[in-house]
Amino acid sequence: MLGKIKNNYFLIVSIFLIFYFFFNLLDGERGFFSYFKKKEILINLQNEESNLSNKIKDIKFKNSLLSDKLDLDYIETLIREKFLFGKEGETLYIIKKYDN
Repeated sequence: MLGKIKNNYFLIVSIFLIFYFFFNLLDGERGFFSYFKKKEILINLQNEESNLSNKIKDIKFKNSLLSDKLDLDYIETLIREKFLFGKEGETLYIIKKYDN
């Protein structure tokens, strides 16, 4: 038995190395499956970045309405939404949203 292993030593080591590299090609930190997981994470992060940059642009625009040139229409909208004020003779209806 030991003689056969010595004769086929190169073959056994070669098969072991092939399995080792094939397993690491598919699995592992830099493997094939890990590549697709990381690619999906990258796409999600890019989508989140674009959403956050759009929110930042919106907030900068609203801030400019309050700081550069005072926009009275925007201020009136804010007062109506936040403090539930209305003009004289108006009737306000509060509609609650239920999240189920």
